[in-house]
Amino acid sequence: MVMLRVLPLLLLGACAASPTISYPNIGSVEAIQAGILPADALPEDLGGAFGWSEGPVWIEDGYLLFTDVPGNTIWKFSDQDGLSVWMQPSGADPVADYTSSPGANGLLAYKNGTILAPDHGNRALYVLDLDTQEKTLLADQYEGQRFNSPNDVVVHASGTMFFTDPPYGLKDQDGSSAKEIGFNGVYALQSDGSITLIDDRLTRPNGIVLSPDGTTLYVSNSDPADAKYMTYPVGSDGSVGEGRLFLDVTALLAEEGFGNPDGMAVAKDGTIFATGPGGVLVLSPDADILGTIRTGKPVANVAFGDANGRTLYMTSQDRLTRIETLKTGLEF
Repeated sequence: MVMLRVLPLLLLGACAASPTISYPNIGSVEAIQAGILPADALPEDLGGAFGWSEGPVWIEDGYLLFTDVPGNTIWKFSDQDGLSVWMQPSGADPVADYTSSPGANGLLAYKNGTILAPDHGNRALYVLDLDTQEKTLLADQYEGQRFNSPNDVVVHASGTMFFTDPPYGLKDQDGSSAKEIGFNGVYALQSDGSITLIDDRLTRPNGIVLSPDGTTLYVSNSDPADAKYMTYPVGSDGSVGEGRLFLDVTALLAEEGFGNPDGMAVAKDGTIFATGPGGVLVLSPDADILGTIRTGKPVANVAFGDANGRTLYMTSQDRLTRIETLKTGLEF
């Protein structure tokens, strides 16, 4: 990790400034429509040597948490302290033979000092207390069968939680003898604890977010042979209708050579920052590609952060990166 520490200057008649850390730029931006990024914005490399970085979430106390799924670790980042281990193990302990990715995955800010933590190793969805790191189980089965490896989650205004369950946490994925459900699903967890299947036809359901008004659910499918983003209409009660294709990027993925559709983040104006071919695709609510943010590596997930909610944090394979935007994240 390359860091340049800028030491405080002592000025006559003034107090010393707090130390800050300057990070090197990495990657590039391409064909970004005006109003999305500052004119000179480039991704910053915040460091790391992770097995596969995932699931960033901004904590209102002023720091970012994100996961290394195969490393079974939740990491913390702040401008004051840089990178540090926050929780280890983050998932299965001990690690079962069926998984090579035992950790938590896509984290989400929840309520009362907690976050939601889909957990590959334990094949479950948890609430995780930020103060005690205590986990409370929300769901680990559908119709009496264990989930594959819950991956990402979003919460509707009705209280319904939508989450995805691809097979990535299983060593042999669909061929694993530990796989109990015969498909890879998108689910709704109701406030009464009941679970509804939304879609069983996606081969690799992955990232999941809601539109600002809560009426549209976006789900990515991270299959190189069927790389796409889907949308589903959502009622005020959290009920979900039939899905439809939002954007197919299979050909673009073949052209770029890397970057399966994965995690997403939504700005208050409805702009979608969707990980995918080449890095992060900036999409309009009408599925127009407004530009691409590139780190030079696959980007697994994204989240808005910092005090103004305009910094886009990107977990990029073995790195943590970020870029300043002119958009404000939905949760800010």
